[in-house]
Amino acid sequence: MSAPAPEVGTELPELVVRVTRADLVRYAGASGDFNPIHWSDRVATSVGLPGVIAHGMFTMGIAARAVTGWTGDPAALVEYHVRFGRPVVVPDDDEGAEVTVRGKVGALLDDGRVRLDLTVTSAGEKVLSLARAVVRLA
Repeated sequence: MSAPAPEVGTELPELVVRVTRADLVRYAGASGDFNPIHWSDRVATSVGLPGVIAHGMFTMGIAARAVTGWTGDPAALVEYHVRFGRPVVVPDDDEGAEVTVRGKVGALLDDGRVRLDLTVTSAGEKVLSLARAVVRLA
């Protein structure tokens, strides 16, 4: 028996992820993006940032994780786009920064596809703008 089809307005479970400097180091190694704004406060502040920031693609990945967690199948994600609104500032402490992803069904499309509208915040600020995903549900 399959789950009932979602309706417009159906909310995804909230996902809260804590991001630490250690996470940024691991992501830099995996992605090959060793830009010092992601690990050096000195460099980050010298270019006008408030401090070390998370990689934008890392933040996008966190939001995508909320989507694929909801679908239960990473292959269900067929379209995904965001705009980078504000950086996720990651302090050099044991707490790091919190990224919160909320989402809801924004539209039911043809061919079993569903548009999800995402809200991604950190420190009370929206960090990804116009974040949307399209998934194909079985």
